[in-house]
Amino acid sequence: MSTQGKISLAVVVGGAFLAGLLFATAGANLFGAGDAVGTPGQAANLNGSATLDGSTAIEQSANSTPSDFETAFSRVAESVNPAVVQIRAAKVVDRQMPTPFEGTPFEEFFGQPGPSQPDVRQGLGSGVIVRSDGHIVTNNHVIQDAERLSVRTLDGTQYDAEVVGTDQFSDLAVLKIDASGLKAVSFGNSDQLDVGQWVLAFGSPLDPKLNNSVTAGIVSALGRLRSPSRRARGSNQGGGVNNFIQTDAAINPGNSGGPLVNLQGQLVGINTAIASRTGGYQGIGFAIPSGTVERVATQLVEEGNVRRAYLGIRYGPAPESLIQNEDLPQGSAVVSQVETGDPAAEAGLEAGDIITAIEGEPLDNYLELGNNIASMRPGDEVSLRVNRDGETRTFTVTLGARGDMQTADAESGGEGPPSSPESLQEDLGLQLRDVTPQVARQLGLEQDQGVLITDVDQSNPMIRDSGLQPRQVIFEMAGQRISDMETFMKVYRDIESGSAFRMAVRNPDGYVFVTSLQKPSGNG
Repeated sequence: MSTQGKISLAVVVGGAFLAGLLFATAGANLFGAGDAVGTPGQAANLNGSATLDGSTAIEQSANSTPSDFETAFSRVAESVNPAVVQIRAAKVVDRQMPTPFEGTPFEEFFGQPGPSQPDVRQGLGSGVIVRSDGHIVTNNHVIQDAERLSVRTLDGTQYDAEVVGTDQFSDLAVLKIDASGLKAVSFGNSDQLDVGQWVLAFGSPLDPKLNNSVTAGIVSALGRLRSPSRRARGSNQGGGVNNFIQTDAAINPGNSGGPLVNLQGQLVGINTAIASRTGGYQGIGFAIPSGTVERVATQLVEEGNVRRAYLGIRYGPAPESLIQNEDLPQGSAVVSQVETGDPAAEAGLEAGDIITAIEGEPLDNYLELGNNIASMRPGDEVSLRVNRDGETRTFTVTLGARGDMQTADAESGGEGPPSSPESLQEDLGLQLRDVTPQVARQLGLEQDQGVLITDVDQSNPMIRDSGLQPRQVIFEMAGQRISDMETFMKVYRDIESGSAFRMAVRNPDGYVFVTSLQKPSGNG
C-alpha cells in the first residue's frame, strides 16, 4: 500500500474512533447523566414502586459498558411493564334484525322490524396501576358508557373491574380490581420535563394481541392547547386539559390511558390523543401531565369525585397588537365575560380587563391562567395582576367550587384626520356603520348602540394582528363610550397621531373582546 493510502486509512480510522468517543460523551450529556429528571409522587394514597432506584437507566449504563448503554430502554420497560394493563370495555347495543321482506313489494305487509338482538361492542384501551391494591388510572373516554370492564395484566391474568370515579374535564378515570401486592408505577414531576427529553409510551395499540407494547420518542413540546386531534382510540377529542405534553413516541388507537414515562421509569403523563389525518400514528401524540393525573386520581380515590377551583370568567388571548403597543406579557389574557355573583365578579374583575400575571408570575401563555386555577382547591386565594384601561391593579380572588365545570373558559382579534367613514377605511383599515335596531335584528345582536364592523382590511398588518372581525360591535374606544359613528369619529379625531389606543368590542355571542390599534403618524 502506498504511503498516501496508509495516511488516508489512518485518518478514516482515527476519525471513526473520535466520532465514537464524541457519540458516547454526547449521549451521556444528552440523556441527562447525573441529573434526575423527575421526583417520586408525594400523594399518600398513590404508592408506586416501578422506578429505577432514583437514577435513570442511562445514568446506570452510561458509566458502564456500551452494551449497557444500548439496553437502557429495556431496563425501563422491564421496570414499568408489570404496572401496565390492557382494558376491555364492553357495551351492549340493541340491533333490529331485518326481515326477509325488506326492500320487496311485501314489505308494506310483512316488513315489520325483526326482534331486537343484543350487539356487544368491545372497546380497547390501556391503563396503569397506581396503587398496589389494584387502583388503575386510565382515560375517561376509554370506559365511558361501558357496561362491563375487564383488565388484563402483563402475566395474562384477567380481572373484572369497577369504576371508582371519573372526571370528564380532565378525561381521567380510576378503576379498581380485586387484587393486592401489584407493582404500581411511581409518579414523576411533569413540571420538570424539558423539550427534547426521552420518554417511553406503553399500551395496547390497535389490537388486543399487541398488549404491553413500548415505543420511544422525545418530548416534542409542552403546554399544548387541546386541539382538533383524535383520541388514541379513534374518536373525536374532548375534555378540558389545556396543557398537553406533545411527544413523537408512537401512540395509536388502543394506547389511550397508557403511561408515558421518563428514563427513571416514572410516570410523567397519560397517553390520551393523537393528531392524525389517517386515524393512525403520524408522529404527533398528546399526554395528560402527571401533575394533573396525580391530583385528579388522588381525589377520585379518596372522595370519588373532583372538587375543582372556579374563577368564573371567560377569556381569550390578547391580540399581538395590544401586547406590542402596551408592552404586555406575551401570554396576557383578555377577560371577555365575568359571571355575575361568581368569585371573579365579587373580587371586582370586569369584562375587558387584561390579566397579565397570576401569583406574581407573568403569563407566558394565556392558557396558564386556567391551568393554574385548575391546580388549586376551592377556598384558595389567588392573586391576579390586571391591566385595566392602561393602569395596573392587583385583585385577590377567593376561588369557588364548580364540580365538573371548567374553572375558567378559554375562548376557543394619511393626510390628516379622516372626516368620513369612507376615509376611515383607508386610514384605519375598517369599514364601519351605525348599529340600528334593524341591523341589530338582522345580526341577532342584543343591543342597538355602538358601531358595527362590516369589513376589515386584511392587507393591513395592524388589523391582521388586532383580532378584529366583521360583525363585532365597537362600544368603547380610548376610554370613551361609543354610541354611533358620530361619536366614533369625534373620539378618533381626538387621539394623538402615532398613539396607540384600546378598542373594546362585543362579539355576536355577547362576549367582550379588547384589542389595541395605533393611529397612523401624520394624522391629527
